[in-house]
Amino acid sequence: MVAQKTIAVIGAGVSGIAAAKAFAARGHKVTGFEAGEVFGGVWDPAKSYPDVQTQSPKELYRFTDMAMPDDYPEWPKGPQVQAYLDGYARQHRLAPLFRFRTRVDVMERRPDGRPGWRLSVTGPAGATTEDFDFVAVAVGNFSEKHLPEFGGEDRFRAAGGTLLHSSDYRDPAQISGRRVVVLGASKSATNIAVNAARSGAKAVTLVCREAVWRVPYFVGGINFKRLLYMRAQEMQFNGWGRTPAQKLLQALTAPLVWANFRGLETLLKLQLGLSRWDMVPDVPIEKDVSCSIPIVTPGMFEAFRSGAIRPVRGTFEGYDGSGPRLTTGETIGADVVILATGWKGSLPFLGEPWRSRLIAPDGLYRLHRFAVNPDLPELGFVGFNSSFCTVLTSEMLAEWLVRFADGQLARQPSPAAMAADIEAMLHWRREERPAARKYGGLCVAPFHFKHFDELLADIGATIRKRANPLAEYFSFPDAPSFGRYLASAPQYRAD
Repeated sequence: MVAQKTIAVIGAGVSGIAAAKAFAARGHKVTGFEAGEVFGGVWDPAKSYPDVQTQSPKELYRFTDMAMPDDYPEWPKGPQVQAYLDGYARQHRLAPLFRFRTRVDVMERRPDGRPGWRLSVTGPAGATTEDFDFVAVAVGNFSEKHLPEFGGEDRFRAAGGTLLHSSDYRDPAQISGRRVVVLGASKSATNIAVNAARSGAKAVTLVCREAVWRVPYFVGGINFKRLLYMRAQEMQFNGWGRTPAQKLLQALTAPLVWANFRGLETLLKLQLGLSRWDMVPDVPIEKDVSCSIPIVTPGMFEAFRSGAIRPVRGTFEGYDGSGPRLTTGETIGADVVILATGWKGSLPFLGEPWRSRLIAPDGLYRLHRFAVNPDLPELGFVGFNSSFCTVLTSEMLAEWLVRFADGQLARQPSPAAMAADIEAMLHWRREERPAARKYGGLCVAPFHFKHFDELLADIGATIRKRANPLAEYFSFPDAPSFGRYLASAPQYRAD
C-alpha cells in the first residue's frame, strides 16, 4: 500500500503541469506554486516576444493524451501554445491545485525531523510557511535572465539608448523607426531580428559571436522531423552508457556515419548559403547537436540578402554613447540593443548545503535520470531533461518521478546506484561528449529514445516500442504510443 503524500510543485509551465497531473492522478495531495498569473511558463504572454513559436512541430510538442487542435499550424505560435497548455490543465482539473502570483522564497528541511521540506512562500495574502512530504521542482532551464555586462551600459542609456533582454521585447512599437542591434545566435535572436525588420525598424544588425549549425524546417524539401528525430539517426551519436559491443559497432560504421554527416553539412551550406554570411561553423555537426541547435527563422536569409538585416560575426566589447563597440573594432550606431543571451537555470530558493550537492563546481548538475540526487531526499526535478520534444520528455519524467517518490519503480535505484550513475554521466559529458555540457548538462537531445527507453524500463512498462520496426527506427517519437507504453506499466493509487 502507498501512503498519500503532500506534494509541492514549483512552477506552472509545461513541466509543472506534467508533475501536478502525475502526482494528483496517483492520489496525492498537490499544491502548486507559480510566480506568474497563468499556466505556461515561458509561453506566458507576459514573458514572450512577438512571433515566438515552437521549434518543434505540434506532433512533437504535446502530451500523450491530448493533441494540439487541428487548426493549429505545424509550428504553433506562442499564444496558441499557452492556450493548449491552459486547456490541458483545465481538462485535468489542475487550476484549483495552483496558487498563482505566489513565489517560493526558501526551501529548508522540515524542522520536526520528518522526511520532507518546509517552503517559505510569498503570495497575495502575504508570507507563510508550509511543510510537504515531497517537492517537485519544475522551474525548468529558463527561469532567470542571462544579462552579460560589457561595460558602458550606463553611458549608452544616458545617451538615450535602450537595453532589453529578449523576453522584454513584447511590442513592435518598442523598435519602430529605430536602429536595432540584436546580440545572439539562438532562435530567439533570429526571430527578434526578423520581427524587427518586418515591424518598421530603421536598421537591424544581428551580432553573432560564433557560427552555429542551423536546421531549416525543410532540409532538401524534407521536413526535419523526419531526419533528426529518428532512432536510427540517434544511434549514430556517441550516447552515454555504451557497451563494448556498441562501441565496436560504432567504430566499424564510423566511415559511413562520417559520410552521412558531411553530406548533411554540404546540403545545409548550399541550401542556406552559409559561406556568404560567414556562418559556417568550425565544429562538425555530429559533435555539436544538442538542445542549443536553432531552427532557421523563416525569412532570415531572405532579409540578409535584401539588406533588411545585416549579420556581423563578433561580440560586444563594451558600449559607447552611440551604441555597442564590437570585438571587430566597429561601433554600431543603435537606439535599441536586444540581448538574446538566453537564460540561467536558477534555484534561488535552494540554499546550502543542498546547492553544492546538486551542482558541481563546473556547473554540471548531479542528477540521476535528470531528476533526482541521493543527497537531496524527497526532492525531484521535472523539465530538467530539456529536449526537442519538451512536453513529452516532461510528461515521461513526471511519470517516472511519482513512482520513484512512492517506491513503485520496477527498477527502484539504491542511493549507491544513483551516485554511480551520476558519476558516469558526468564523465560522459566532460570527456566523451562536450556538447552535452550545455545547459548544465540538462539536455537529452539528440538521445530522446535512449532516455525514454531507460525511463520505461525503470517504470516497468511491458510495451516500449512500436510493433513496426520501420516506424520505430525511422520515424519520430509518437506521443500517443508513449501513452500506451505508460499504460502497460503496473498501476496503483495512493491511499
